[in-house]
Amino acid sequence: MENDQRIRIIALDLDGTLLDSQKRLSEANRAALVAAAKAGIQIVPTTGRFFGMMPPAVRDLPFVRYAITINGAQVYDRQTDAAIVREEIPLGMALELMRMLDGYDVIYDCYRSNWGWMTASLQEKAEAYATDAHYLKMIREFRRPVADLKAHLESTPAEGDVQKVMLFARNAAGAEAVTQAISDETAKRFPSIKVTASTWNNLEFNIASAHKGNALKRFAEHLGFTLDNCMAFGDGMNDLTMIEAAGLGVAMANAHPRVLAAAKSVTLSNDENGVAIAIEKMLAGAVAR
Repeated sequence: MENDQRIRIIALDLDGTLLDSQKRLSEANRAALVAAAKAGIQIVPTTGRFFGMMPPAVRDLPFVRYAITINGAQVYDRQTDAAIVREEIPLGMALELMRMLDGYDVIYDCYRSNWGWMTASLQEKAEAYATDAHYLKMIREFRRPVADLKAHLESTPAEGDVQKVMLFARNAAGAEAVTQAISDETAKRFPSIKVTASTWNNLEFNIASAHKGNALKRFAEHLGFTLDNCMAFGDGMNDLTMIEAAGLGVAMANAHPRVLAAAKSVTLSNDENGVAIAIEKMLAGAVAR
């Protein structure tokens, strides 16, 4: 097995990568995933979402057993309904982070036990903070409202630690200054928390060890493989560690410049079936390693 560098795992970011700009799985990309699965390759969605929040077009593919979720905070096995990997923010630290966020003009929520939780009064204000219909739908449909999020978390310690904290600054001029100030304060007060973003007025907080690269490594080892056996696709900065770690890291043409620079291969954009093209080349043995 040590010298076996055949691709055994394909890890795929969703938004901006596997899905097109309308959040759809194209028939070409689906067909390429089917072909790879038939070749014995594990197809592993990797996402900032929890498993149940993934688009059904991806989540319900019959060959998808595993998923790297919540930016690497969890590797989920749907067959056993169990986590293979867990990298979470300790409950006390998450509460302190939320108390800090109370001093800023933001709405925030968290993932815990594979679901979203949010103070109801903040959820009700979402329209002034979400940047588009996609994010507004996410906040309204995938967050369970509670009277006060911090109090709810404190009163239910048996539910465990926090998988991720997220925020949106007000959708208006000055939002980027707010998110920068929060990033700076977080770095000073919580050095073991990593901050990423999925859009211009958003921040996401994970424990520093929760990233896609680490999750992919631990998952590959769980199956008896190495990173040399992994092909990974991505476009955003939260995909960078995975692109760097994988034996074959593939950036989309629409990827962030740092992701493009780190990739071993570049394919067409997410609106041009770039995933399908790269998988077809890999299966044909035509992608450089």
